[in-house]
Amino acid sequence: MKYNLFIEKSARKELSKIPHSDQDRIINAIRNLAEKPRPSGVKKLSGRDAWRLRVGGYRVIYEIHDDQLFVLVISIGHRKDVYRK
Repeated sequence: MKYNLFIEKSARKELSKIPHSDQDRIINAIRNLAEKPRPSGVKKLSGRDAWRLRVGGYRVIYEIHDDQLFVLVISIGHRKDVYRK
């Protein structure tokens, strides 16, 4: 089953501020979520219904909606800043 991907406007803005070499890796990782929304290494976040994907020093925070078959990317940022929102 292939999931649809949606990226919030704020996450797109955060992604645009990341260096281009890292952007490519992050975009590739996000695209892979459509095929496998829970790849090895992801972690369910405590206190909220979201998951964390590690891409180098960056983190992608996203929600999985299995009933509607879509993945919503909420936030993208450096590991020291992404959880402070």
